[in-house]
Amino acid sequence: MSIEYALVSEGEEDEPIELPTEEDGSLLLSTVTAQFAGASGLKYRVGGRLRGLRLVEERVSPPPGGWAAHRYFCAFPRASAPPSRPRCSDLIVLGLPWKTGEDAVREYFSSFGELLMVQVKRDAKTGLSKGFGFIKFAEYEAQVRALGRRHMIDGRWCDVRIPNSKDGGAAAHRKVFVGRCTESLTAEDLREYFGAFGQVTDVFVPRPFRAFSFVTFLDPEVAQSLCGQDHIIKGVSVNISTASPKRDRGSRSQLLGWGLMEGSAARVYSWPPEAWPAHPQHAPPAPSAPAAPVSPARDAKPYLKYH
Repeated sequence: MSIEYALVSEGEEDEPIELPTEEDGSLLLSTVTAQFAGASGLKYRVGGRLRGLRLVEERVSPPPGGWAAHRYFCAFPRASAPPSRPRCSDLIVLGLPWKTGEDAVREYFSSFGELLMVQVKRDAKTGLSKGFGFIKFAEYEAQVRALGRRHMIDGRWCDVRIPNSKDGGAAAHRKVFVGRCTESLTAEDLREYFGAFGQVTDVFVPRPFRAFSFVTFLDPEVAQSLCGQDHIIKGVSVNISTASPKRDRGSRSQLLGWGLMEGSAARVYSWPPEAWPAHPQHAPPAPSAPAAPVSPARDAKPYLKYH
């Protein structure tokens, strides 16, 4: 019984090799890969166009005219680009004790992973610590671990966050507004509940109580997926919406919500109607006796009209 051979090369310009076919006329893919490592199939050129051969159960089927009608070259899978690894960013450490220096900060955070940078901010005149500093990890996993909890450093609780200046516009996308909160809901209750959806990096409950809170996630996609939903937390129905900061654009600001001071700049938030407190109903004032007429020329005063 004669064996039919197929002329196969790695590329169109390479010298071909004769590969034996099987009794049913097919060509085993293992026969191809034995000569051309990594090959996933065969193709040939017809009228200036490339045409691939059918591969079924690791067997390459011949073209309509048989193996002798064409010369074949290997097809290789395209190398898929590896997923980009998240990059580490500078982290700010808030609430450092005045006595804590770089050595103590490095020693503490080294337990999370390798550190590339440690800096404690100090006053230029006195040299005393300003109570905060910056760190940067070599591995993103270490950064995630550090962001996911509070830290006791030299007897004081400290927080690690991504600075807004480094995080750019992504900071707003990672934060959600939690409306209709009650005083019974604590920051730990919110952290525990929303931690089931993703890594929570910060929970802000204003004091005095204002019937709302802010929850910040590490992943902005988790935060955005919760917006527009109602959640029941310990029997309290809360509403989740996007936290939209608006910067003051002039010397005089227009207050669209309660203003929250963060550093030296004010942030104003637009919140859903249900988050606003009800206005107290006041009884109308009792009528008073008519005032004595006054002389317009002598007692008239200028006034300002507000729109």
